[in-house]
Amino acid sequence: MSNRNSPSWQLIDSILSASEAIVALGITLEDLGEDTCVLRMPKQAELTRGDGTMYHGGPVASLIDIAGDMVVAVRAGGGVPTISLRVDYLRPCTGPYLLATARLRRNGRTISVSDVDVHDDQGRLCAVGRGTYSSMVG
Repeated sequence: MSNRNSPSWQLIDSILSASEAIVALGITLEDLGEDTCVLRMPKQAELTRGDGTMYHGGPVASLIDIAGDMVVAVRAGGGVPTISLRVDYLRPCTGPYLLATARLRRNGRTISVSDVDVHDDQGRLCAVGRGTYSSMVG
């Protein structure tokens, strides 16, 4: 677990708070390791579908993309562009919040890859994703 006062924590927290879209999703930094990043997204009525118990897939995909980006951003020194994103929905995402755990799979000179698991408040795996990102801030 990273220290909330560390330069890496401050960097990721500043990136998250500077984006209106990320702020609108309510995404916050939960934990930050050397090659891991955990983000939390609370349920909001605007993020659900149907009867309001399930998250819509769009915000879940955004959570995956943002978590993947942030774990690369620690190494790059700032936010990085997404090259590609794949998402697999394994079960309905429900509960008061979701946790996305991103792991840096590869940090290359020009391209980086991260894998992201999304769990609900009960610890159930509901979605997985893989993002490919530029390794350079931009």
